[in-house]
Amino acid sequence: MYVAPAQGRGAVQDHVALAEIELCGDLIIAASTADEERLSADRIDEVLGVGNVFGQAEREG
Repeated sequence: MYVAPAQGRGAVQDHVALAEIELCGDLIIAASTADEERLSADRIDEVLGVGNVFGQAEREG
């Protein structure tokens, strides 16, 4: 496979894309180590470090 050299100032990093790749990797690792066939929505939220925004708002007030 041929990869063309970067033009101009060198390699450009897309920080959003890199963050998404890291999150996908975290999900793959969690799925590969899980006992169940599929990850639950709660487990996915836990791996991604997010919570149920609507449920949290209901509990808070």
